[in-house]
Amino acid sequence: MPQPDASPAVRTADVYLLFAHEPYYPGPATKEINTTVVAAGALLHPQVHQPDGAQIHDLLTLGRQPGEIIPLATLTHELNGGADWPAVGDWERVTADLVQLVHTHGCDALSLTLPALARALLCTGPDSQVRAVDAATGQPTAYGRNDRAEVLDKVGLFLTALVSEQPLWPGEGLLPPRYERT
Repeated sequence: MPQPDASPAVRTADVYLLFAHEPYYPGPATKEINTTVVAAGALLHPQVHQPDGAQIHDLLTLGRQPGEIIPLATLTHELNGGADWPAVGDWERVTADLVQLVHTHGCDALSLTLPALARALLCTGPDSQVRAVDAATGQPTAYGRNDRAEVLDKVGLFLTALVSEQPLWPGEGLLPPRYERT
């Protein structure tokens, strides 16, 4: 399986998973929530499908920088464009479980309402492009790596402000990470 650029022995627990999902409305007269950021530890929650959550946690924390936000699409990119997901776990079930966990206040999250273009950029790999057509002119525009990084930077600003007050709580009764199990 492809590994991130850093040394394979280095693990960073202080990272975050960002994933898009079906929009939901948390209450009356609220904007839709279509993207969520959780602490990596939330993947170890017992209400998240296991061992898949722990295996995704293992991949997510390998060779990352503290505070880094990793989009699910980046993991897909690292997993041979998604071909190696079956060896890691059912990401769809895990993310559905995470959304449910957020709904029931079983963990903290940064819940976001991202515009379509920003969401599309985060749902593609780091080297992919998103093309959009200007409705007024009919001219296409390609958005790529730098635009994706800009969106991640903006999400990072929100997350930094949030965790400066209190870290994202991953929940209670967490399983130990796979690399710490005996």
